[in-house]
Amino acid sequence: MRFVASLIVALALFAPALPALAVEPHEILDDPALEHRAREISKELRCVVCQNQSIDDSDAELARDLRVIVRERLTKGDSDDEVINYVVARYGDFVLLKPPFKGITYFLWFGPAIFAVIGIAAVAAYYRKRQGEAGTNGTAPAKKLTAEEKARLDALLKDEDSA
Repeated sequence: MRFVASLIVALALFAPALPALAVEPHEILDDPALEHRAREISKELRCVVCQNQSIDDSDAELARDLRVIVRERLTKGDSDDEVINYVVARYGDFVLLKPPFKGITYFLWFGPAIFAVIGIAAVAAYYRKRQGEAGTNGTAPAKKLTAEEKARLDALLKDEDSA
């Protein structure tokens, strides 16, 4: 009984680390070489419904349709690149899990770095301004008293000395 409980706990802990592999049995090709190619291509294509899974891992209906298209194109004799290009032509570069490096995808590649640089510059500017406002000992610099404030202070000090 203890072994069964340990096995269930181990499966529960390691199950999230295993890929879902949503390929249904009727989708699998008879030719193992073609099926292997189809699985490799499916790992490169994004499920446009799930957006964070490959079509190989997704249970979505559209992912199933894309897996079928990939297998149909392979059985017709298309190369791996031709199959990927066919899917990209229909769905755009978004369907690729690794977008190509070209003008329209520069933001995808450089956006995070640009935002990081802007954030670091903003934090540095904030602390530089804050340090400039503070004195050398970390306190705010003393402001000059107006003539009215100086007269009032003198009057308060005279009253204190006479008391």
